[in-house]
Amino acid sequence: MIGGGGDLAAVRIELRSDNAAGVAPEILAAVAAADAGGAMAYGADPWTARLHERVAAVFDHDDVAVFPVVSGTAANAIGLSALTPPWGAVLCHETAHVVVNESGATSLFSSAVMRPLPGDDHGRLVPGSLVDAFATTRWGDNHQSQPAVVSMTQPTDRGTVYPLDQLGAVADVARQRGLLVHLDGARLANAIVVLGCAPADVTWRSGVDVLSLGATKNGALSTDAIVCFGAVRAEELSYRLKRAGHVASKMRFQSAQLDAYLTDGLWLRLATVANEAMATLADGLAGLDIHPLHPPTVNMGFFRVAPPVIDAWADAGVDFYRMAKDEVRLVTSFRTTPDVVAEALRRMSATA
Repeated sequence: MIGGGGDLAAVRIELRSDNAAGVAPEILAAVAAADAGGAMAYGADPWTARLHERVAAVFDHDDVAVFPVVSGTAANAIGLSALTPPWGAVLCHETAHVVVNESGATSLFSSAVMRPLPGDDHGRLVPGSLVDAFATTRWGDNHQSQPAVVSMTQPTDRGTVYPLDQLGAVADVARQRGLLVHLDGARLANAIVVLGCAPADVTWRSGVDVLSLGATKNGALSTDAIVCFGAVRAEELSYRLKRAGHVASKMRFQSAQLDAYLTDGLWLRLATVANEAMATLADGLAGLDIHPLHPPTVNMGFFRVAPPVIDAWADAGVDFYRMAKDEVRLVTSFRTTPDVVAEALRRMSATA
């Protein structure tokens, strides 16, 4: 069963981040099962071989490579480093995690500069964002960094989702100028559930070259992954990962997690629980006249709340991130059961 139990009235309600949610039991079981006997190091093991087969099947792509890493930041930064030269620029939305929350990791691994762009009202790039950026670029001028890659976040850092046509349209504009496309999929499973599409549709069929898979936020223990569509960048990534210290000696335990995550749709089931919890929570808050700043289509929502009410929620044992004096971010996870949501709303109702 997905979720926790116990006396909810006696514990704090976790709505800060899905990173704080713990590990799915299926993934813990896979790690334990991998701890049997010896296995070759650095990915030359049966678990990693099986993971490559699993990723190829899940994403319906014959020429795909997967590289386990320890974090989403590593997946983003090292993945992007294989797509841009040192004099290149990464174009992304101005709220993107890669430019706001990763302490310059992409520039560390690639020396490329980050070029944040405006987008639509829901935190998404639009084709016009790239057209305008290209118009102000001095192409071929070695005094200016040259755009090399576009990075989109699916879902966005505002909890919204790119429709497939918008994702593909941005990628098409990028390709017309010879740019590659990266997708930060930290909560990719949550977006796939909302879109009701195949993993291939939201990645390589939409023009994505390299993907940060996203697993830790959705039940994994200690791993994320870079997924590379096409062999052009795969060999380069193998060297970049080693140079960055991200080729784990006991990779079988990372690969076992990711294999379990993608087996029999576990990642989508976990994401469904988290998404449904946020939908129920948002509906309950609407009944208190508290509304989201953006439609929380996945498991993350931003809400405008009176400062005294925010303080009262915290005093009532509800944990969240306070983004501003009158704004909070609430995030649900696979462990946010209906009982947890009900208890959260009970406490929030008593203090609103």
